[in-house]
Amino acid sequence: MERSPGVFAPQWRLTSIGIALAISLFAFEGIAVATAMPSAVRDLDGLAFFGWPYSAFLVTNLVGLGVAGQWCDRVGPGRPLLTGIAVFTVGLLMAGFAGHMAVFVLGRGAQGIGVGLASIAVFQIVATAYPPHLRPRALAIISAAYVLPALVGPVVSGTITAQVGWRWVFLGLVPLVLVGALTLLPVLRTLTAPGRASAGGSRKPLFALLAGAGVVVLQSAGNAAVAGRTALAVLLLGAGLAALVAGLRELLPGGSVRLHRGVPAVVALRGLLAGAFYAVESVVPLTLVVLHDFGTVASGLPLLAGALGWWAGAQLQGRITKMARPVLLRWGLAALACCFAGMAALSLPGAPGWPVYLLWIVGGLGMGVSVPTTGVLVLDQSAEDETGTNSSALQISDVTAAGLGTSAAGVLVGATAAGSLGFGSGMAALSLMAMVICAAAAVGASRTAPQAQRTTVN
Repeated sequence: MERSPGVFAPQWRLTSIGIALAISLFAFEGIAVATAMPSAVRDLDGLAFFGWPYSAFLVTNLVGLGVAGQWCDRVGPGRPLLTGIAVFTVGLLMAGFAGHMAVFVLGRGAQGIGVGLASIAVFQIVATAYPPHLRPRALAIISAAYVLPALVGPVVSGTITAQVGWRWVFLGLVPLVLVGALTLLPVLRTLTAPGRASAGGSRKPLFALLAGAGVVVLQSAGNAAVAGRTALAVLLLGAGLAALVAGLRELLPGGSVRLHRGVPAVVALRGLLAGAFYAVESVVPLTLVVLHDFGTVASGLPLLAGALGWWAGAQLQGRITKMARPVLLRWGLAALACCFAGMAALSLPGAPGWPVYLLWIVGGLGMGVSVPTTGVLVLDQSAEDETGTNSSALQISDVTAAGLGTSAAGVLVGATAAGSLGFGSGMAALSLMAMVICAAAAVGASRTAPQAQRTTVN
């Protein structure tokens, strides 16, 4: 049987390899930094500022995403991609050579901007370099590129940190990043600027900065509440919500909150599924240790199972051609809802812990189906000069919601540690909330079809 040309056919092979390499390196850095951080803060005497490198990356990543959208729409993906890679490389060098915690934090901030710029540019390459029927498989490459770092990242970065020092977790990536840039140069020369971007792009970075600051302030509000500082918590909560809402109103398509049909609904649902998934994922190992007496290795293996499920789901959605994308999205969200319902049950007294391995495969499968599918829906419904802007909104929704979800989970864990709530009850409540969010999103999945295509989802 003759095989149809795929994303690794000769005309797209170098582009696919370049995309896979670039995204894998960005993902590896995000995973590896958690392993290197304890040694870095000890050497830099920065334990009091342990959370700052993470917050700096989150905020500047949103800024990079906000800048990249209309920049790509105006000039094409070439300059934003190369600028992003250059800024990311500078950030790696700053972190690797840092002699003070402030320099390390600035390096992480530069990495956040670089990843934001480059990730939107890569998304636009998918939109312009591949024909529409190959876009699902090209987006599956991006999903798969996150899996390998999830599998080997902690081991590799831990070994590097132990054998040659934490600085090489950052410095060692520099030559690989440059190779990735060189691999993508041929396709960048063939792509032309899609047209003019809409007005207002110069304000995007400011509103992205505002939204990122809102996420950080909301996390601080939760920590203040757990610590019993009620007045401060209320003040921070109000300020954080005001900043977040003001920022997202400018960054997301109009009608996203109300699930207006088409791109606004896709962007909103992407945020819902990301927030739910990352909130629960962040507490899975801790739940197994506290409630089920699992060891360190055994408690981390569900994340490996989830990564494999994500890869399988991404490959599956790339090969399904006869099912409407809103229908496929609904199935992915249903899988996530089932996973979270099971996680809630495992938090009950006397429940076994071993089913979490199966549940997290199901959850990873749901994400692997849903995340690329939302990307395809956005690309299919975007005019040529709107691809960058809409892709930016999709990624901003994802990153912001993931930050809020993990922050909420952290605050909940803090509440259980303070004795305000039982640990099992807290984790069950978190999982049930995530289940409700994904179930509601599944109901609204039919609204991700464009206005003229009222797809019936059965």
